[in-house]
Amino acid sequence: MQSVLITGSAGFIGFHLSKLLLAHGFRVVGLDDLNDYYDVSLKEARHDMLSREPDGENFTPVIGKVETPGLLMDLFRDHGFDYVIHLAAQAGVRYSIENPRSYLESNLIGTFEILEAARAYPPKHMLLASTSSAFGANTEMPYKETQRADHQMSFYAATKKSTESMAHSYAHLFDLPVTMFRFFTVYGPWGRPDMALFKFTKAILAGRPIDVYNHGDMKRDFTYVEDLIEAIRLLMDAIPKRPVDGLIPEGDSLSPVAPYRVVNIGNNDSVHLTAFIKAIEAATGIEAKKNMLPMQPGDVPATWADASLLRDLTGYQPKTSVEEGVAEFVKWYRDYYRPNAAGADRANG
Repeated sequence: MQSVLITGSAGFIGFHLSKLLLAHGFRVVGLDDLNDYYDVSLKEARHDMLSREPDGENFTPVIGKVETPGLLMDLFRDHGFDYVIHLAAQAGVRYSIENPRSYLESNLIGTFEILEAARAYPPKHMLLASTSSAFGANTEMPYKETQRADHQMSFYAATKKSTESMAHSYAHLFDLPVTMFRFFTVYGPWGRPDMALFKFTKAILAGRPIDVYNHGDMKRDFTYVEDLIEAIRLLMDAIPKRPVDGLIPEGDSLSPVAPYRVVNIGNNDSVHLTAFIKAIEAATGIEAKKNMLPMQPGDVPATWADASLLRDLTGYQPKTSVEEGVAEFVKWYRDYYRPNAAGADRANG
């Protein structure tokens, strides 16, 4: 049985990925600090569900911070991981303006700790999460991994782009195979309460108005979480190799000097925010009341992934429509929070 470390295993994506890999016969060690950036009980419920899966005996939860000196080194030594998937990070563009130090500690120092542990106890493949925000001020759409990404517009994006550079240096110096994936706007059941779909659904079901930034004139490459984790599972086997002669296939983001690659994981489409809201209205059966607001600092007006490299490497392309994915989220939200049951709206806690 192959072993995998998933950091951020009580997070939205980490939970879904852990569940998938357990079903595929992996032994999963899940590291999470269960911090209070959002509802801790939601994170605890995710970990609890993983332990109760049919293969839950193969899930080992570890509570701790990735930036804690020596913690990851001990886990690597004790478990001898075949794969490492690093998802733990302080997320959120807007919160990085209020509390930048938490991004420095979790994103930069945490990534340093995991790279040092991998240097000492090398896995077959390291896969680290980055973000579409790394493309920053780029206006050429769709975003390709081979484009320059030098002008990040938030401190969150700057820390994630920095982790890409850090991982590349370790891949080059220590021959560590590394794949960085740039996520686009991920959504689906068990999603984060700070993200638009969760906030919109909660407000609409409660009869409250929703805040619509840039007066609704925004586009996002919305990626359903089940599509995302299937892409990650397939990328685990797409292990980059250092080019012998420095020649890179056309369209590949493989480094000329390291076993290192950046891969977009997106839906290969850009959906207008107003269409996304209409999908929520259709799923809830309620028309939204809207507060039209200006663009928030650090945000970008549009994202759109070119997912052709993902398809070339794995044969896979995300396929869930926004209408399907939003309906699945709303169904989960109603089942979990029971917003219409007296005194049972846990989302208000």
